[in-house]
Amino acid sequence: MQLVVARIGRAHGIKGEVTVEVRTDEPELRLGPGAVLATDPASTGPLTIETGRVHSGRLLLRFAGVRDRTGAEALRNTLLIAEVDPEELPEDEDEFYDHQLMDLDVVTTDGVEVGRITEISHLPSQDLFIVERPDGSEVMIPFVEEIVTEIDLEEQRAIIDPPPGLIDDRAEIVSGRDADEGSDEDSGKGSEAGGA
Repeated sequence: MQLVVARIGRAHGIKGEVTVEVRTDEPELRLGPGAVLATDPASTGPLTIETGRVHSGRLLLRFAGVRDRTGAEALRNTLLIAEVDPEELPEDEDEFYDHQLMDLDVVTTDGVEVGRITEISHLPSQDLFIVERPDGSEVMIPFVEEIVTEIDLEEQRAIIDPPPGLIDDRAEIVSGRDADEGSDEDSGKGSEAGGA
């Protein structure tokens, strides 16, 4: 199975290094020296990572055969794709690969169907599930432990405990009186495994 692990950014310096936007939780495994990666567009690859280093909080890579700024700049916006065994799991049991989460049904803790995960958006502050609702609309759900209480891969579902207002129809149900009662209930809740 092929997974996008990074997107090449702008050239850095004059010796062929590029910045990369990392899209994997395991950059040391996927983006280490010697790794051979397919690309999108395919015509720019495959690329072999020659060196990698962190500079000012950003990962910089240099690829075999790319020796100058012009060559590095020509790679800008190229997606780097790793071949991953579909049975392989992350080392941490509370982490998941994107392909494991795609198409999971999303339901609330009380069993209400929310929709299906169609995309995972990796933002600097957190990851978001993009969930397609049954009516075709989309809702964004932060992939944090407080909201995503459980990922059940066997049942192919993500169980969420959304705060009022995160999901439109739930915001309409909560009245001022219900919100006061709900805050008492929520204060005693713990959270289970989940989140990234």
